[in-house]
Parts: sequence; structure tokens; C-alpha cells
Amino acid sequence: MSRITGAARLAGIVGNPVAHSLSPIIHNAWIEALGLDAVYAAFTPRDAHGFAVLVEAGRAGLLAGVNVTAPFKEQAFALADTVSETARVSGSANILRFRDGRVEADSADGEGLLWALKDQAPELDLNGAPVVMLGAGGAARAAVAALAGAGARVRIVNRTRERAEALAADIGLGVEAADGSGAFEGARLVVNALSVKPEIDPAGFASETVVMDMTYRPLKTAFLTAAKAAGLITVDGLAMLVGQAAPSFRTLFDAEPPAFDPRPLLLAHLGEAE
Repeated sequence: MSRITGAARLAGIVGNPVAHSLSPIIHNAWIEALGLDAVYAAFTPRDAHGFAVLVEAGRAGLLAGVNVTAPFKEQAFALADTVSETARVSGSANILRFRDGRVEADSADGEGLLWALKDQAPELDLNGAPVVMLGAGGAARAAVAALAGAGARVRIVNRTRERAEALAADIGLGVEAADGSGAFEGARLVVNALSVKPEIDPAGFASETVVMDMTYRPLKTAFLTAAKAAGLITVDGLAMLVGQAAPSFRTLFDAEPPAFDPRPLLLAHLGEAE
């Protein structure tokens, strides 16, 4: 059983909007399981100025650290005093740790994606594999960096090709912009980082293609449903969320997450079934 005293460590999730976030459910369940004197809350700054004020509160010692979600990931990266190599490559941060008046930035989004693939598509070997990323926005950036770092050859397909080319140039490591149906030729993995259903039909993918959607609302997106109907292996966004939560927990609370899977709790909260 967790306890809250005057020595409690305070951390949380920052975004706008953030009321839909499942991160407090994950972290507070782990806190309770470990009996930590800590709490993980949600913060909703009104704007960039509000976010900067919250970061200053962290510098002043009022917070141990925060996870960061849209629209503040790039600002979090810019306000940090030190930046991990992972965050530097992705150009954004989803973890800020406050220590001795300084702000340390890191990104666990890519690690979360790789964890989800290992969990739900364990046979997939990324080394040398052609991978298609649908989208070139903030959600795609850390994912592309992680996939490229794992040895995949990433093709970015985006409505605006210039944005895909800019992301490819930023990441390097065998990443390229692509378009047309040829982009999907031989793909071992197709990841949707768009907020809408892609116009491509998974029924046209090769039988060994793994299909992933980074969103978890809804969990069974139209894209994943179509992929499953085509007999393809699918990976959902909830697995990615759980995957990035573990390194976040270690950073924010200096503790190893307990050995219990928060997925059933999250499914119950979402009103979803496996």
C-alpha cells in the first residue's frame, strides 16, 4: 500500500489536453504496488508560457520530474540544460528530470515502440528490414529514430513530401522519404503515426508484414482492424504506452517498475476487451 507523507516525491504528466492520459493509471498502480511515498499527477498548462513556469517550478525543487506530451515535447527539449542522445536524435523530449536546479531531458517514445514490437510481434527482426512510417510529425520523429537505430531501413510516407524529406535528413541512418504504392514493396513493418486512418488498404501488404498503429484511442483502430482481417500481425498503441512508461518510471522515481502488467487496468479504463 502506498503512503503519502511530507516527504512524498511528486511527478506527473504535462500536456494540453491531458485529461485523457492513461499515464497516471500506470504510474500510480506501480507506486501502490511498491508502496512508494510518491504520487504521479496530471498538469495542464494553458500555453507555452504556462509550461515554462512549470519547468521553473521543477528547477526550484517543487517537482521530481514529468513526462511530456503534446504540444510541449519540442519546448521541453529546448528548455533542458542537458539532453540525452536519444532525445537529441529525435529532436523532442517526453521526460524531464529536475535535479539540483537543472533540467535533464530524455525521450522514451522510441524505446516504447521497440518494446511494443517485441511484445506483440516477437518474430519481427528489424535489422535490415524495410519499414514504412506513415506520417512525419512529432509522433513519428522518435519512432523513426528508434527504428533506424535498430537497423531498419525506414521509408517515410507523408502527405507533404518536403516534411518527410526534412525528417529523413534530420535522422539520417538509412532513412528516406518515399511515396506511391512502391513505398510498401517488401515492407516488414508499417507504422501509422497519423491521427487519422491511412488511405492505404493493409489487404495489399505481403502476408509477413506487421502493422502497427501508435494511437490507443480507440485501441482497435480501423487500420488495425483491416490489417487483422487480412490475416496480418498487429501491434497496438497501448503496448507502446506501457513500453515507454517503464523507463519513465525509473527516471522519475529512481525505482524499478514492479513485475505486474498494467494492461488489464488500462483496458478496463478504456472499456476495451482483448
